[in-house]
Amino acid sequence: MRLGVDVSTYLEEKLEGAKYFDNGVEFDPLARFKSQGVDLIRLRVWNNPYLGDKPYLGGTNSLENDLKIMSDLKKYDFSYIIDFHYSDFWVDPGKQTLPKEWKDLSFEQLLIEVYKFTKESLEIIKKEGYKVPYIQIGNEITNGMLWPIGQLIEKEKGQVRDNYYQFSELLKAGIKAAKEVYKDAKIIIHLERSNDENVYQELFSKLEEYDVNYDVIGMSYYPYWHGTFSQLFSNIEKCRNRFHKNVMICELGYGFTLEDYLLTENGQSELKITKENLEADLPFDVSVKGQEAFIEEFLSRSLKADLEGVIYWEPLWIPGENICWASKEGQAYIHEEGKPTRNEWSNQCLVDYKGYKLPAFDKYKISK
Repeated sequence: MRLGVDVSTYLEEKLEGAKYFDNGVEFDPLARFKSQGVDLIRLRVWNNPYLGDKPYLGGTNSLENDLKIMSDLKKYDFSYIIDFHYSDFWVDPGKQTLPKEWKDLSFEQLLIEVYKFTKESLEIIKKEGYKVPYIQIGNEITNGMLWPIGQLIEKEKGQVRDNYYQFSELLKAGIKAAKEVYKDAKIIIHLERSNDENVYQELFSKLEEYDVNYDVIGMSYYPYWHGTFSQLFSNIEKCRNRFHKNVMICELGYGFTLEDYLLTENGQSELKITKENLEADLPFDVSVKGQEAFIEEFLSRSLKADLEGVIYWEPLWIPGENICWASKEGQAYIHEEGKPTRNEWSNQCLVDYKGYKLPAFDKYKISK
């Protein structure tokens, strides 16, 4: 099993002077991860995360900025998962916003652009000599991608959704380009809702029907939303038995606190996971000790299940002056104006709000 981290906000953290500490002494978390058996770095790729010269933040993960991250990390000799979002900003099951430059294209034109963007991006990465054993075509595409053209449409509850042909053709355009550049790379198709066996059986059965050639089923697993260990690993086993693909946890996270680093004037928390909105029956407390126990237990179960890999999502995304999930311009692009823009995920890191290493950091390793 391979172990990785998604550090797509690394460049913005670096520009803001983020520092990380072990027992009060500054340390290099990437070097430490490497020493613990972490060998994969996952980076998201956005097409054009700017409005003019105003960055969308949340990593501002243009290919140019990702290459800066990869250049900085070259000394560690990591391999990479390239995570194409096919959008200018965040995508997930609730939004898959077309890139600004693609918004008026026909289906046929969009196929060409997906192919070109994928191929040209990977050619640049390959020219720089980076190892790319995995390429992800779309991000959390449970409900399709590149909406509305590639959106999966529910007609009636419980019925198979519509529009799998166009969705599948878009995937195939990206996969074709990826394989032409990195022919040995494994292609990941990544969904969330990892406790929902029905949606996985439907979507991957339809990809089989439409001859979509991929290698790995990717899942997000955040237990606040995605059920119990038992539900997750049952779904993993059923997917492997039915589709004969290995499974990777492309995004994993667990909190070390429910206390916010910055409350509003009214004393409210703006974190994604708070005491008020936490409804799931979790395996451990959301606490320093609970996070440590979660990581240890999850990796133990994943090794026994012989997963392809596990990727922890944004373990170093600590608060800072310009460290936030979105700028006002980014919010406007995805039509989520009016929400707080600051870092709402920092209680899921493997370091605390001040960059001090948490016990869970040391548990995130491949045991020798």
